[in-house]
Amino acid sequence: MSAKTANGADLLPETQELATGANFAAVATLLPSGRIQNQLIWVHAEDGRIVLNTETHRAKHLNVQRDPRITVVIRDEQDPYRYAEVRGRVVDTNADDRARKQVDELAQKYLGKDYPPEAIKSERVTLWIVPERQTFIDQNRGVAD
Repeated sequence: MSAKTANGADLLPETQELATGANFAAVATLLPSGRIQNQLIWVHAEDGRIVLNTETHRAKHLNVQRDPRITVVIRDEQDPYRYAEVRGRVVDTNADDRARKQVDELAQKYLGKDYPPEAIKSERVTLWIVPERQTFIDQNRGVAD
């Protein structure tokens, strides 16, 4: 099967696998104008949720404070024909010591070292996303419609 789709809050095993690996995510949020903003960032999964880490001054954080709808597409960096799309909502944010520690954990996963403190311009914040709909695609097994 080249595609698997599920509604609801439970992460598909394939989504969990991609989010916990060193794979990048395209994150789409809505700007105040209603236009879509999309950025590639680090991603993780924890406690059955997709977890992103950003800073409080950045547009994606400001966007989800105003409108919590978000889409995250996680691409398998070892096989770009495998990816997961998660449409959902940011249900919680944490701007605290845990968010700062988490960016170091992400940097270790992606870079093999801690996040440089001098790169932090404001305060780190964790975005917790609960899926509403997910699709996992593996085009090695056929083309998905």
